[in-house]
Amino acid sequence: MALVEVRDLVKNFILGDEIVRAVDGVSLSIDKGEYVAIMGASGSGKSTFMNMIGCLDVPTSGEVRIDDIATSEMDSDALAELRNQKIGFVFQQFNLLARTTALDNVAVPLIYAGLNTADRRDKAKAKLEEMGLGDRLDHSPAKLSGGQQQRVAIARALVTEPLILLADEPTGALDTKTSEDIMQIFESLNDAGITIIVVTHEEDIAQHAHRNIHFRDGKVIEDKPVIDRRSTKDDR
Repeated sequence: MALVEVRDLVKNFILGDEIVRAVDGVSLSIDKGEYVAIMGASGSGKSTFMNMIGCLDVPTSGEVRIDDIATSEMDSDALAELRNQKIGFVFQQFNLLARTTALDNVAVPLIYAGLNTADRRDKAKAKLEEMGLGDRLDHSPAKLSGGQQQRVAIARALVTEPLILLADEPTGALDTKTSEDIMQIFESLNDAGITIIVVTHEEDIAQHAHRNIHFRDGKVIEDKPVIDRRSTKDDR
């Protein structure tokens, strides 16, 4: 069953007197439980596409369906609720609140989900412990390594139990060893049934996925399964 489905997706931006088509008539679907890498050079349209399937931006035309819910007629409040319930986000720069502990960073999405303080803290603590950060609950981001910060960000993305994890260049600010650690986490999450969609320009990161979708000039130029899939299990 398609968890993400887009049809004839178009996104235009106006730059001065020029209309730039960042995404140009894309149609595709991603099934529940897939692990997909969206690839392409800078300016290819891959991040714009991710923003639309993540309901962070709206298309100029075309349709986005998430878990069989049409998003085109939804207002900003409804889109925010959909994001909170269905989608977790991980970004290259972590986007953590600088003066807030790891525990409280992870608890933020649960405020919007309507949980009380005690339940928020319990759920956030459990997710951080799953990420191996049970001894870093009260640390601010400045006291954490890059890899630890990204694990806090992953815990925050997962704390609402989303169906989809969207990751935009999640290893771009990390060294090779730490990147492999993050890929191991993603593999485990996918094994547990979470749909993973990673935007990357790194071939070795894309090789961890089941399927690679290549963008160029706003179009999908290639959509293929990964034959020789790379797995962190092979390196253990």
